[in-house]
Amino acid sequence: MKVVVIGGTGLIGSKVVGKLNEHGHEAVPAAPNTGVNTLTGEGLTEILQGASVVVDVSNSPSFEADAVMEFFRTSTTNLLRAEAEAGVTHHVALSIVGTDRLEENDYFRAKLAQEELIKASGVPYSIVHATQFFEFVKGIADSATEGDIVRVPAAKIQPMYSDDVAAAVARTAVGTPLNGGMEVCGPDAFQFDEFIRKGLAAENDPRTVVADPHARYFGSEIEETSLLPGPDAHIAETRFTDWLAQKQ
Repeated sequence: MKVVVIGGTGLIGSKVVGKLNEHGHEAVPAAPNTGVNTLTGEGLTEILQGASVVVDVSNSPSFEADAVMEFFRTSTTNLLRAEAEAGVTHHVALSIVGTDRLEENDYFRAKLAQEELIKASGVPYSIVHATQFFEFVKGIADSATEGDIVRVPAAKIQPMYSDDVAAAVARTAVGTPLNGGMEVCGPDAFQFDEFIRKGLAAENDPRTVVADPHARYFGSEIEETSLLPGPDAHIAETRFTDWLAQKQ
C-alpha cells in the first residue's frame, strides 16, 4: 500500500514513515524539502500517483493568527482536491485533543477549520486527536517563563510520547476510515505544574514553576479539564517518568 505522509520529514512524520515501512508498506515522505508544497500545490499531483492513503502531519511555520489559519485552510484545500483527483481512499490527519473546546486560541481554531474541511471533502477520513507531546515540555516552560518563574495554568494535562503518537497515526492509516475522530493520550494525567516541574528537574533546570488559574496556555486561559481526553481515548504505554529516565 502506498501511503504519502505530508510533513513526512518532521518529528512525527518521519516516525510514521519508518513505522509504515517496517510493516511492508510504501510510505513516501512529502514536504517542501522533498519538492512537495501543499500551500502552492507544487508536486502534489506527482506524489499522489498510485497512493491509497494520505497522512497529513504537517504544521504551520507561523502560529500568528492569520498565518496559521491561512496555512491550514489553503494547504488542506489543495491537498484534498489533489486526493480526490488521484483517487485516494483514506485521508488521515493529526490534530489535537480539545480543538472544539478552545476556539478562542488561534492555533486550535485553525486546526478546527482544517477538520471541518476534511469532514466536508467527500474523501473518507480519520482524524487522530493527540494530547501534548513529552518532547515539548521545555518549549512550553520557555513560553511561560517570566524571569526565573514559570507560570502555568492550574489545569490537568495527559501528555504522550511522540513515538506513541506516530504509532497511533500509522495504525489508523492502514485501517478502515473512521469518518470521524479518535483520541490518543499518555497513561498518566498530571497537574500542569507537576508535568513542567518534572521535565525541568530532569534537565537540572532551576526555574520555579507556579500554578496560576489565569496563566495562559499559548495565549488562552484554560479550564482544569480543557486539555484532557474523553473516556474512550486510546491510552498509550510510555510513561513520562520512564521517558525522562531513558533520556538520562
